[in-house]
Amino acid sequence: MKSTVYFTKTITPEKVVELYHALKVQLPGKVAIKVHSGEKGNQNFLCPEFWRPMVEEIHGTIVECNTAYGDATVGVRDHTEAHLKLMEEHEWTKYFNVDIMDAEGPDVIWPIPNGKIIKENHLGKNIVNYDSMLVLAHFKGHPMGGYGGALKQLSIGCASRAGKALIHSAGKTDDRFKTWEQHASDVEFPEAMADAAFSVVEHFKNRIAFINVMKNLSVDCDCCAVAEDPCMKDIGILSSIDPVAIDQACIDLVINSNDPGKDHFMERVNSRNGIHTIEAAADLGYGSREYELIEL
Repeated sequence: MKSTVYFTKTITPEKVVELYHALKVQLPGKVAIKVHSGEKGNQNFLCPEFWRPMVEEIHGTIVECNTAYGDATVGVRDHTEAHLKLMEEHEWTKYFNVDIMDAEGPDVIWPIPNGKIIKENHLGKNIVNYDSMLVLAHFKGHPMGGYGGALKQLSIGCASRAGKALIHSAGKTDDRFKTWEQHASDVEFPEAMADAAFSVVEHFKNRIAFINVMKNLSVDCDCCAVAEDPCMKDIGILSSIDPVAIDQACIDLVINSNDPGKDHFMERVNSRNGIHTIEAAADLGYGSREYELIEL
């Protein structure tokens, strides 16, 4: 059965809200709004002003988790104090309530009995304080995953530092300092991401929605302090209740565009086996690669 994905070529804060309402979903109770806060020095992340109307529309709380960098020169979001300071510098705290979900331990551990690579996911314990979730993803490339979209936000984005280490090491270690010595292969890593994403979707079943914004289309992620400038023109905004379909639709929009930068973008995706994350997630059964794209 095909999933529904809504799409608009117009990229404005107001259109984000419009595409959310097109889903006709009700996110009950306390809503976690997962964003990417942007690494210090990154020029491509989507700023709080852009997301502000959407966040205010549903009165949600901005949620993030610390990174698993073992080298402090890579970024500053690997511990709470510096991460919160950066959230202030990037003006997230100016407009919104912000929750670094793994600021204090212990992590919550959710089982993934059918996981392809990892059998449990470690998440910031504050995630259990929320009744529903809205995932706001900046769709772009990624130096390790090939691309970043809804599935990345669900997996690496919601995982604690230990959880990120488990995903990156294909379950070999939860020690962030040892992760990079035992890094997963380009088959294991996307499958571990799909596994982790499954646990979050399952927890918020029927109480989760996704918006991907295809703007500032760099081959690098917002986690890169030194990121390559965008290689493609902006494409649009998509919304869905299916994280697999929305990511697949974004990939297809890139592939089917006539933008000369798409080859460079897709080289990054394909060289990291990025589409396998979508394949693995679909195989786990929490989304479909078949979709109907409805343009608004």
